[in-house]
Amino acid sequence: MNAVTIHVDEQVYSYFQESARTSQRSTSDLVREAMAEHHDRLKRTRQLSLRDAPAPVSVGAVLQSWRGRTDLLDDYFERE
Repeated sequence: MNAVTIHVDEQVYSYFQESARTSQRSTSDLVREAMAEHHDRLKRTRQLSLRDAPAPVSVGAVLQSWRGRTDLLDDYFERE
């Protein structure tokens, strides 16, 4: 295991200390756990294909699925 030195806001550190006290764990255990969860979340996100990834918040629902290149050209040239 490697030692890490970080600088955090006093408010954040106080939060971790209080959480550690109430859960009867050390502050370093909580920080390690938070770092591991962050790492796992990034790993899962990177493993998703574009098809499986959640849609960006700004996009909304798909109105009509795309069936192929001709659909794209029809939409582009406004053909029916």
